[in-house]
Amino acid sequence: MSRKFQQAAAIAAVMMVLPLAGAATSGAFAQDKTETAETVNQPLEGTAEDSPVRFVSQEVAQPLPGTPKSAASDDRASLSDLVDSIQTEGEMSSDMRCLASAIYFEARGEPLAGQLAVGRVIVNRAGSGKFPGSYCGVVYQPSQFSFVRRGRMPAINKGSDAWHDAVATARIAHEGLWDSPARDALYFHASYVKPAWHRTQVARVDRHIFYK
Repeated sequence: MSRKFQQAAAIAAVMMVLPLAGAATSGAFAQDKTETAETVNQPLEGTAEDSPVRFVSQEVAQPLPGTPKSAASDDRASLSDLVDSIQTEGEMSSDMRCLASAIYFEARGEPLAGQLAVGRVIVNRAGSGKFPGSYCGVVYQPSQFSFVRRGRMPAINKGSDAWHDAVATARIAHEGLWDSPARDALYFHASYVKPAWHRTQVARVDRHIFYK
């Protein structure tokens, strides 16, 4: 075989390899771009709006959101962090005011977990079909919450930290942003009360015991 023929064969082999190498690189790059486009265009999860509730008593010895966690709570190290991150300024619906007011009067001064548990009872009642179908209906139901007298509740110090916590906790309970041991509870009473009725206990949180 002549030297010129060998050189020509070598050049032809190189020309065949180059398109294959270019095709492999182009395919990998196109795949990367496709994956990136799918990630960028993925819709973001929304947050429940603060709208009137149409869905949360009989037995409450002490008169007075299965919702999966929102992604918002996954970024918070604790319930306290989540409460601090909640916007509490601006207008509230009447139902959300009723929910926050019940938390304020029933669990003010308790740890946030206790406040959330009380809020969950009201949310659960409104959605149970056994009680009035709105938060205000639950709170103002006769003989249920001791802070309600003759269809009225006392004045609230809305500039206090306690009210801020109650409003934030009400939103967390309503939107299901944080899990609570009382997530299935419909009734509760103070730990020092001995009720005449018997129900299944689901949790004890600070000074309250919760039942379903």
